[in-house]
Amino acid sequence: MAQATEAQKIQLLQDLEIEMMADMFNRLTTSCHRKCIPPVYNDSEIAKGEAVCIDRCVAKFLDIHERIGKKLGQLSMQDENLLKK
Repeated sequence: MAQATEAQKIQLLQDLEIEMMADMFNRLTTSCHRKCIPPVYNDSEIAKGEAVCIDRCVAKFLDIHERIGKKLGQLSMQDENLLKK
């Protein structure tokens, strides 16, 4: 029974990770599309300026996401350490 519970925990964590990654991807896509692609399409291809904007937007988004994740991890560790005391 304990193994089934452990397997369920692992599955739940995997499902949560997939959900979080899908959410991050959706937010990244929406944000960068809104910032870099004009609302009226004049061409069927992405222009060079749009592509550069998208590259920069994605890089910044992922950088900030990583920084926030690290900071939240640090805060979580501090909370854990305070609770242990």
